Amino acid sequence: MAPADALAQTARRLCASSRRAYQHPFGVIDWPEALERPQWFTSPELVSLHATPAWEVLGDDERQELSFWEAVNFYSLNIHGEKALMEGLARRLHRPGLEEVTEYLHHFLDEENKHSIWFGTFCRRYAGRIYPDRTLSFPRDHVPGEDDVLFFAQVAIFEELVDRYNSAMGRDGRLAPVARQINANHHLEETRHLVFGRHVVEHLWSRHRPGWSDETVEGVRLHLAGYLASTWRAYYNPDAYRDAGLAEPHALARRAWEHPATIDHRRRLSSTALGWLGDLGVLDVGAVDLGGPR
Repeated sequence: MAPADALAQTARRLCASSRRAYQHPFGVIDWPEALERPQWFTSPELVSLHATPAWEVLGDDERQELSFWEAVNFYSLNIHGEKALMEGLARRLHRPGLEEVTEYLHHFLDEENKHSIWFGTFCRRYAGRIYPDRTLSFPRDHVPGEDDVLFFAQVAIFEELVDRYNSAMGRDGRLAPVARQINANHHLEETRHLVFGRHVVEHLWSRHRPGWSDETVEGVRLHLAGYLASTWRAYYNPDAYRDAGLAEPHALARRAWEHPATIDHRRRLSSTALGWLGDLGVLDVGAVDLGGPR
């Protein structure tokens, strides 16, 4: 089957799945009026300081308090990531060359909007804030097809990593019910997005890569490597450490990033989640600066 035909078939199948599994955004999460604290809101193994010296000196209540602010950071990252995703999807509705996926893009947009509602509700209701987006964008000229490949590959990178957290925390009985429900419901819908992401990136890469120069291909790989590193950096947020009452939050973020245990975590998760991008030749995970010697 030709890549375009396979993508169109996948889009039709995902449209049918989205229609069957439709959820009203305001009816699937049980929102308590207030949250009892301390309790777990992020699985301890997924807290950014886990297995570092800073983690070892914290008491149980302090670890659980940090897990709350790490959840606020994780949800804030999703809010900003999904805003950029929705803007990019909207620009690609009915774009020539993507006609075979237009219907599914509408479902994709609808589902990402629901996710933003869930994440935003948690942050506003229980933390009173959403952490700001500190990602930097450096616009540049693109050859034909490059912009679409970069957009969908970045979406895939972001969502593949996020889903590893969602799938684990959606099953974690230690978490507060509202946190477990948010993660479980996000994972449920993200499974479709992940399937779509893999197919659309493969389709666009096979369509455009043969016409690109080696310089363009290397530029795409370097851009995505930088995007992956900056995505991981955002998980180590000094604002979350400060709100959790930890001292010297910026120095703490730097030490946490450089610790061998967190380097291993990032490399292991990136390799597992993004190996398919490496197999395609779109991304060299081993060349990404995730801390430590390469």
